[in-house]
Amino acid sequence: MSREQTQPNFILLNIGHAIHNADWNWQKVSSPFIRVHFVESGTARLIREDKTYDLKKNHLYLTPAYTTHGYRCEGHLSLYYLHIYEEQGHHSSLFDLLDVPVEMKADALTIQLIKRLARVHPERKLPHFDPWSYDNLPTLARNIARQHAAPLGYEMEAQGIIRQIISRFLVHATDKNLHIDKRILQSLHYIRTHLHKPISVDMLAENSFLTKDHFIRLFKKDMGCTPGKYINAQKLEKAQRIMMSRDIAIKDLAYSLGFENDAYFNRFFKKQTGENPGNYKKRVRLLAADNIPQ
Repeated sequence: MSREQTQPNFILLNIGHAIHNADWNWQKVSSPFIRVHFVESGTARLIREDKTYDLKKNHLYLTPAYTTHGYRCEGHLSLYYLHIYEEQGHHSSLFDLLDVPVEMKADALTIQLIKRLARVHPERKLPHFDPWSYDNLPTLARNIARQHAAPLGYEMEAQGIIRQIISRFLVHATDKNLHIDKRILQSLHYIRTHLHKPISVDMLAENSFLTKDHFIRLFKKDMGCTPGKYINAQKLEKAQRIMMSRDIAIKDLAYSLGFENDAYFNRFFKKQTGENPGNYKKRVRLLAADNIPQ
């Protein structure tokens, strides 16, 4: 992976300390943000993709965004939790490009940094630990807006600490290229870095030197969905991210995502979400504004 392919920008969503007593049991959790857990004491299990990890004292555990997972706790557990949103811009996500370890031994500095982040951001502690109480777009919008409104020094410090923590896992990461056809990998990179332009399946197939039918079959085999569905999902996610973090006119948003006009974008957005973009933007911006610290 070349360094030009990704320039991660991390946003702190939540940080805090939790003590559980057989009450941290959830299934089929999948979120648009990264989770990091630091286990201080006790025992529990993390279940990911049919593999179970026994949580160990003084170890870190990382779960990338949109990774379906669960937790099982049958006794005492003391841990710190960290929720991170990765803004991608025109770059690919780190976790689209790399296979990152799930578990890492925490060094003394990392432990200090996690505790420091929790100490200076007490307002980021979760009021409830049920994932469905905070794992939703309005809450994500509020937390992103809160971080953008934070003093610059705190924001820079949070960015630095998060990078330090993520770097511990990246040292042992490997390229994901091994299991994906290089032509599909090239197409993925093109899609993620050209969401501001129109993207056609015909053009992707031509650039891959494949027929359209062959390209679609190969893409679906490697990615589990058609290229058209993948492109739509990427454009929709980026549209929602932009509306959560910026007060942008719908017309400008449509052009910034490669749509010919805002009417076409309105139809696309409503088909994907059941809600027109103007109403969605108004709703998430109001929810975010209500929770920006004064």
